[in-house]
This record gives sequence, structure tokens and C-alpha cells, in this order.
Amino acid sequence: MRQGSVRRTDEVPQQRGADELGWDESLYDNEDEGENKGDGDARERSGGREGDGGGRPPRRRRRVLRWFAIVLAVLILGTAAAGYLYYEHLNGNIDVSPMPEGERAPEATPNAAGQTPLNILLIGSDARDNAENQKLGGAKETFNGTPLADVQMLLHLSADRSNMSVISMPRDTLLQMPECTDPETGKVYPQTQGRMMTNASLGRGGPGCTVLAWEKLTNIHINHFMMVDFAGVVSMADAIGGVPVCVDANIHSRNSKGEGSGLKLKKGTTYIQGEQALQWLRTRYGFEDGSDIGRAKAQHMYMNSMVRELRENATLSSPNKLRRLAEEATSALEVDEGLDTVKKLYDLSNELKRVPPERITMTTMPYEYVGVRVQPKPGDAEQLFRLVRDDVALDGKDDPAKKKEREKQREESVSDDPAAEPAEIGVRVVNGTATATTPSVPGRASAVAAVLQGEGYARAAADQSTAPRQERTVVRFPSAELEGDAQAVAKSLGLPMSSVEESKDVTGVTLVVGADWPSGDVPPKPEAKDDRTPESAEAMNGADDGACMHVNPNFTW
Repeated sequence: MRQGSVRRTDEVPQQRGADELGWDESLYDNEDEGENKGDGDARERSGGREGDGGGRPPRRRRRVLRWFAIVLAVLILGTAAAGYLYYEHLNGNIDVSPMPEGERAPEATPNAAGQTPLNILLIGSDARDNAENQKLGGAKETFNGTPLADVQMLLHLSADRSNMSVISMPRDTLLQMPECTDPETGKVYPQTQGRMMTNASLGRGGPGCTVLAWEKLTNIHINHFMMVDFAGVVSMADAIGGVPVCVDANIHSRNSKGEGSGLKLKKGTTYIQGEQALQWLRTRYGFEDGSDIGRAKAQHMYMNSMVRELRENATLSSPNKLRRLAEEATSALEVDEGLDTVKKLYDLSNELKRVPPERITMTTMPYEYVGVRVQPKPGDAEQLFRLVRDDVALDGKDDPAKKKEREKQREESVSDDPAAEPAEIGVRVVNGTATATTPSVPGRASAVAAVLQGEGYARAAADQSTAPRQERTVVRFPSAELEGDAQAVAKSLGLPMSSVEESKDVTGVTLVVGADWPSGDVPPKPEAKDDRTPESAEAMNGADDGACMHVNPNFTW
């Protein structure tokens, strides 16, 4: 239990009949912790600031192990409810921490049917503050240190509950941290001036600060969080009886320097559980080219296989197995107040299980390297975040009627904050007309600023610096109180409401003239928004069941 978190023992849900309790399938995705001795680079786990040293390239840690523990908790609570669970006792197992206060991302707008999406941040802590966690390996110098949020995944459940999307963020992503307050001590951590590794957010006031960091980056409102450490992974893997995995050759993940997870398997399919399951999820040396890309593939395969095992086999029909797994699941979790009882977790499981595996899409935040760290990839990362904000299915299978409804809603969306008079609205106009093959159109910002001045926006002014390439013209605003002003500017120019975007990269209403408006006083007729998932997000479908990991020949036996 994290110091200061509390356990709930006050709510005992009404028992339900067995016929009400279907399998809770749904989720799975990536991530793990550093491998055993030789593979756990303390510098890469340190939550260091930008520019920290380290000769090893950053690991794209899709840490499935904590995702596994979190998901299993929800799955089993949804499956096991009824007569086998001692509700009051299980409620007491759950650790609870508050959602953060302060500036939050705006809540999602309901669709035409009044439904709203659900966003849950899944956090995997690397805490090694007890013997159970320490014996699972990792760098000894990290024992009893400040835990890091080494796993961070956003689970998005669509408003109509037809599909699910997961975005994983590499733990060494550099971000500016928001101001956070530790709910246990009251200590205030100011907003950072520079950037830090995102996994350091957990040490700045607990999981609430990790929530704020995600909201600051994505502008996606997060409804709940669920956090677990990796000791829970081992115990729950044992409880479900193992998961089948496949390799195309014998593998032993250990090199001459002692680096590797220690995983040793024969060619073909093997049921793995416990510490062997943890080894699979940590293995980098031996899979494909030895990078985290190979490890991520193995992790996704594991999660898909685990969920299929739960769906296709009655492995948890025994009351003793149900009871054991329920104990492990509830003991592993730390959640916000909105998920602090078995009943609430059970209700969540009913929501999640409505999504079939073929409508689940797992992605990684598009990124680019900054030395040995990474940062969100301009354009692609924001595109992925926008799709989630707009409740667009990442598998591209949205119903056409839903797409039309979404477009209509975009155009009819009006801010609750009324616009000021045009003469009172300051507008910064930026030239973003450059393309991959042509330079910016000279004087374009000044020309469009003059158009705005002619519409009564006396405070419109050209920024003579050149913006990054912008494919389509947009009007950006930094916070809700300026949304009405930004919409007024767009309307005055004849731009669609879908061109108005909230962005943390601007400090006031900012018109970025895109490559779609290289000349003239009237912007072009808008084209339909591109709702495709960026290729750099490396989307994987949840129903992919034909995979077998390729073993690097240097690690066969």
C-alpha cells in the first residue's frame, strides 16, 4: 500500500445471480519493467531531466505486465462476483487515492444519444519497497527508492461502447510537468521549467500527478486511474493457470555479459505463468533484433493470448480459483474513489466486456528521439490524441452514420463562454504555409492579419516567425475562456468550427495559416478531416491470434 492511501470497507454490493455474470473480456496491451541484472539501466529508470546521460538508446517500454495485472483485476471482479466473493473483505484489499485537483482537461461532450466516452489511465509502478517486489529482480540501487510510473497507458472506451483504444506512452518521454499537490502531505510541486521523463510524475504527488501530466499533454479528460506494481503480475499469472505463448525456435534470453531476462523455452507453444510469465514480458535480448520493438510485440501477443484463454476455457470455474484470483486482483490495485469498491469495479467490467477483441486497438504514442530519450512526434502524436478526444475508432471501422453525426456535432459545437467584441480580441497570425517540398509563402501572415483587421479585429497582428508546417488552417486557443473568441475568429473568416482547436502550445488566440490557404482573402472550402490512425502509432488489433515470436539466432540453444 502506498503510504497515505486508504482502504475501503464500507460498501457491500447486493449479490447477483450467476446468470448475470458473463466473462469480462476486453482489454490487453503493453508494458513491462527493466529486465534482470545487466538489463536494468538505473539511469533509464531514474526519471531524470532532459539531457541526462546514458549510452543506451531509450527503451520503448510497453510494459504489459502491469497492464495484465490491472486488466485481470477488472476481468475477474466482473467474472467472479456473486456467491464466491466476500465483498466486504475484498473492498478492504483495495488501496484508494484521490483524483487530482487543479486545472483539468475539459470533459468529453456527449454524443446525440447522450452517451459519453470513458478514459482510464493505467499506471504501472516500479516500486521495490518490499521483499516480494525486490526478489523479482531489477537494479538493486532502486530498492526502497521513489517509485516511478514506468507503465502509462490510456484506455479509451467509446461513448457507444462499440470499440476500445489504448495509447501507451514510452516511459522516457520528455514532458514539462504540471503543478501537482501531494494529497498526503500537501506539498506543492511547481510546474517544471524544463522537461523531465514522464515516469517521474508519480514521485511528484502520486498517481494524480501522472493524470495531470497526461491531460496537459493530450487535452483528454481522464475519468479514472488504476495502478499496480509488478509483484501482483506474478501472483495473478499463477492464479489463472498460465497463458500459451509461441516462439519459432528454442530461446534462452541470456548473453555472455549476463544480460537478458533468463527466459528459456523450446520451439513452439508453451503455457507460461508466474515468474516465467514475467520473464516473457521483460525479454528484449533474444526476440527479433533485440530492441524494445520486439519486446512490445511479444507483450501484445501475450495479452491477446491471455484474453482468449479467459474467453475460450473454463479455467476459473472452481470456487477456490475464483476466490484466490479475486484476492490477488483486489490486493494488487490502487484506484481513485470512483473505483474504490468491488461493485464499482464489477460495473466497470460490464462496460468493458461489451467490446469484442476485434474492435480493440492498441497503439504507442508516436515519438521521435531526443538524444537517448524521446518526445511526442509533431503532427502524428497530436493526430492520435485528437482521434481519441473526438471518440474516433482507431481501427477505422466507425459506422458511417456515426461519422456524419460527429461531423455535425463539430460544426454545431458552440462554446459556453461568449466571445468578446472583435476589437477586443487579440489574434496572433502565424505563417504555416510551408510544405515538404515548398517554402513558406512570403508575407502570408501579414496578408491574413490585414483580412482580420478588415473584419474588425484591430488587435490582429502577424508573427514574423515561421511556424512548423501546417497542412490545414487552424485557430488555436490555450484554455476554455478563450474558446468563444477563437470560434468567433473562425466564423469571421468562414473557417469551419472543426478548425478550432485547444492547444497548450499557444498563449492566446492564434491563427495558423496553413498550406491549404496560400493566397487570397477567402480560405478554401474545407475538406473532410483525416480520421486515420497514424502509421507511426503501430496499431495492433486485439483479435490477432496467429503470431509466433521470431527468435534471434544468437539466442537459440
